Amino acid sequence: MKQRPIVLPVVAACVFAAGAAMAEDNTGKDAALVARETEAAVVPWPSEPPEGCPFKPSDDFGGIALTGRFANYTDGDTFFLSWGADGRLYTPFADTDGNQNPPKGSIGVNGIHVYCGNGKGARVGYAVIEGGDPLALKFVDAGTIASPGAQYNQRYPCACLHYNGVWYLGTGGAINHSLGPFVGFHISKDNGRTWTPSPLSADVGKGLFPEPATFKGPVKLGYPHVVDFGKNNGHSRDGKMYLVGHGSATRNCGWITGDQVYLCRVTPSPETVNDESHYEYFAGHDGDGKAIWSEDFADIRPIADWHNEMGQVSMTYNAPLKKYLMCVTDGWPVGTGPMNTFLLESDRITGPWKMLHYFKHFGPQAYSVSLPSRFISADGRRAWLCLAANWSSGGRRLNPETGKPRGCMYAMSLHEITLNPPNAPGGKSD
Repeated sequence: MKQRPIVLPVVAACVFAAGAAMAEDNTGKDAALVARETEAAVVPWPSEPPEGCPFKPSDDFGGIALTGRFANYTDGDTFFLSWGADGRLYTPFADTDGNQNPPKGSIGVNGIHVYCGNGKGARVGYAVIEGGDPLALKFVDAGTIASPGAQYNQRYPCACLHYNGVWYLGTGGAINHSLGPFVGFHISKDNGRTWTPSPLSADVGKGLFPEPATFKGPVKLGYPHVVDFGKNNGHSRDGKMYLVGHGSATRNCGWITGDQVYLCRVTPSPETVNDESHYEYFAGHDGDGKAIWSEDFADIRPIADWHNEMGQVSMTYNAPLKKYLMCVTDGWPVGTGPMNTFLLESDRITGPWKMLHYFKHFGPQAYSVSLPSRFISADGRRAWLCLAANWSSGGRRLNPETGKPRGCMYAMSLHEITLNPPNAPGGKSD
């Protein structure tokens, strides 16, 4: 594969004090860090799940508080960080050029722009990041991979794992943002310098899983993401890579909408990740509540179900608290207006799940939300949400001052949160 030139960032940051306005745009600046806020100032955000929510409130948490600290890097979206054995972070990225027309202020990722909805010319981005302080990360490498579309002309990055020195970067097909097949993994054994492309296709019947059965048919494991088990997948008890995805058993949903969340697993290796015969699917619980795993995709069952209210999903294991945390974004119906983000918690990867916090109109259009394990504190009570925001909101997309909460923008946008105990002020009482 022809490699793109790498531009190392000189971190020329716009550092925000409380209440400061955004500096002029960063056009032409060789910068990775766009804006940040280092001072903590608690941002109230009540948990407001709508009527009919099927998830009971958490007994182990008193909700989530935002500290007001944030940092924005580059621009674009679909950043899902994997913590490699070498201590670095590995991520895909998408659509830094705003549908082939970079908006004013767009800096790309280390100067590299990519667009994923370009049919046969579609490409996805990848980046390598150094550092453990969310306020002072350094993008040290970046590039693009050809990921041509087929029947589904859009190809967006999703599942990402860096494990035992091998980088697995998955993509999913779509058309007009309707879910298509998961097209398997591109594989790199040299941290992105060269890639072996996925042997699969975005045509019906040629993806990794046997879905959709017909063009624009139902998809269950849409845009799957790797469950984050910490450095080098280290907290996965069985050593497997778990994939969590959203969709529906009865209809085709969008990139940000869905009815259910599904789960599968595989022992990761270059020989297995693109071979469906090595996968197992969550198939429900037995009479004792133990998870059932099946090698037959037809047996797959959801781990969470909420009609019209589920959507793009990620999951992280919080090792200090021994909790699984699931981030879900509901962008019903089309993903162009305000979106809702909620976090669920469970003692087990297959549930049952309880509501930790429901952020109504978060961003107000936040998506690709995750909790990178790299930034979870030693006691498990502090973490950083990673997201992108406001992709369709015109001038607001690159202005962190207009985000809700402040700092949300079209970038790799990091926001510090606290996971409150039940007896915390404003939390759930005993």
